[in-house]
Amino acid sequence: MATATKATSEAYEQAFAALRASGGPAWLPTLRREAMDRFSALGFPTTRNEDWHFTSVTPIAERVFKVAPTRSGPATLSPADVAALVISDPDWHRLVFVNGRFEASLSAFAGLPADVRVTTLADALKESPEFVAEHLGKLASGEGQTFTAFNTAFAQDGVVIHVPGGEVVEAPVHIVHIADAQAAGAGIHPRLLVVAEALSQLTIIESFASTGSFGAAYLTNAVAEIEVGNGARVDHYKIQRESTDAFHVGTTQVRQGRDSRYHSFSYAAGAAISRTNVYTQLAGENGETRLNGLYLIDGTQHADHQTFVEHLSPGCASRELYKGILDGSSHGVFNGKVYVDPVAQKTDGKQTNHALLLSEHARVDTKPQLEIFADDVKCTHGATVGRLDEDALFYMKSRGLGAENARALLTYAFAAEVLETIEVDALREGLEALAFARFTQSFGEQH
Repeated sequence: MATATKATSEAYEQAFAALRASGGPAWLPTLRREAMDRFSALGFPTTRNEDWHFTSVTPIAERVFKVAPTRSGPATLSPADVAALVISDPDWHRLVFVNGRFEASLSAFAGLPADVRVTTLADALKESPEFVAEHLGKLASGEGQTFTAFNTAFAQDGVVIHVPGGEVVEAPVHIVHIADAQAAGAGIHPRLLVVAEALSQLTIIESFASTGSFGAAYLTNAVAEIEVGNGARVDHYKIQRESTDAFHVGTTQVRQGRDSRYHSFSYAAGAAISRTNVYTQLAGENGETRLNGLYLIDGTQHADHQTFVEHLSPGCASRELYKGILDGSSHGVFNGKVYVDPVAQKTDGKQTNHALLLSEHARVDTKPQLEIFADDVKCTHGATVGRLDEDALFYMKSRGLGAENARALLTYAFAAEVLETIEVDALREGLEALAFARFTQSFGEQH
């Protein structure tokens, strides 16, 4: 890790001092100070760091991202504006943040079970500080993680969800993060804290979008901590479609209890540089983790996906399927690690990563890893990088399809396998429509 320059460190320290003065529970300044010290000591990662070997964050490290400004007056976006920017459904519970600030007028999350608590982090710090203190920063501590420490030091708001034992939240909770022109040059650090107790069920959808191209960079640095209790199930979807002027780093830390289920899906199509980290610990017997993802990038975009599944108990299963479609001079990275502890006998793990290159200038670096210290396991991993099948293209054209439509259909079929793992119908259908439209437009522009 390389420490930030003196000027950069001083600028962030000044911003931190102003933020710290804003108050909160008695324990919060200490948590923030420790995170800030960790951030300053670690500095931004460089490509000398193994986990960042293929991703340079120099464009982030060389800037100082200011604290997002507090907007005064009524919301500048309407519900129709929000609906145009993200995939949504009127039946979903919705919390909307603009430039990191909660917009109550655009949000609607009534109708939840009486015992289920969904609130903003700012409100939770006032209304239930003991609960937040018990869980915040426990899974995502920032040890060795620059961007997590950065988030903990500067997070101003976010969402806290507490689902008591046995409760089932039928409709998804949709957390919408939108950046507009006022976000230019700002750092936005949303925090998500989820505690799903034993036998509960919850679906979360996080959407990250922007109102357009500002011609200036901004940073979204999001952190989620998710505790999945014994026998509980959490489905977690993250849709990243930010401006290509943006930088996006998202980290999810999960700990699973016995017989629990955690299913994750990541969709990345925006940002100049994006990095998505999903780390989960299977801490109880017979747990299941399913991590899926799809990224679609072109131009000079860079998308990095990192997963780390820790099998710490016997009889657990993990499945990973990540796919990437790359055009232009874009660069994709997938680094998936599966660790099997000596006590984690009967582990069943499978990891798959496929990338489709639509351009001679696009490239992918993939690094699946297995670390197995138990002898009664079934673990496999595989990765492929290739281009469209010329034989399939010839066959489709011989049956009357034009070259553009044939390429679009084959590319869509490549993406469809992972899109079909989405269990929320409106979300799956929306992403399928977006993907198909993108491929059709892309091939139309090339020919």
